[in-house]
Amino acid sequence: MENFLKSFQVLTEAEIDQFLKLGQHRVLKKDEFFIQEGQVCKKVGFVTSGLLRSFYYNSAGEEITYCFTFSNDFVTAYSSFITQNTAAESIQALTDVELFILTREDITQLEESSLNWMKFSKMMAQQEYMTLEKRMFLLQKETAEHKYKDLLENYPDYLKLIPLNYLASYLGITQRHLSRIRKSYPA
Repeated sequence: MENFLKSFQVLTEAEIDQFLKLGQHRVLKKDEFFIQEGQVCKKVGFVTSGLLRSFYYNSAGEEITYCFTFSNDFVTAYSSFITQNTAAESIQALTDVELFILTREDITQLEESSLNWMKFSKMMAQQEYMTLEKRMFLLQKETAEHKYKDLLENYPDYLKLIPLNYLASYLGITQRHLSRIRKSYPA
């Protein structure tokens, strides 16, 4: 966590210490939720280990997995966190997950304490936007084979932990089609 914060080269040692003192370590067991649809998100988590999935229900009532969150990344129901309206999504642990949690109040306190925290928050918002844009382009422009290959290249260890029904949903294909792709690109 500390190295991640230092990598932005914006925060002082004292500011990083303040962050670490405010946060809390939390463990989610496999299948537990970070947040469920209909709740208001009041926290951000930094994933120190484990794997989560974000999903929603479409108009037919089917679960659609649209995102996986891996170690060394932040997780939150971002729109709900910003607006304080209820979340349209759920975020669930696919493995046991260790998190470093900060509440919305903690983040507000940090932002009010230093201009550097405002800069950091802006950088995180920009990074979140770029990640969302990249995900959108990947999902809209690329084939399921390309998306699978991208996961295989970037997260080979995690790919083995994602249940096939969630992976097929993320790729927008049937489990049968996923089996054919997996034969072409063995892990």
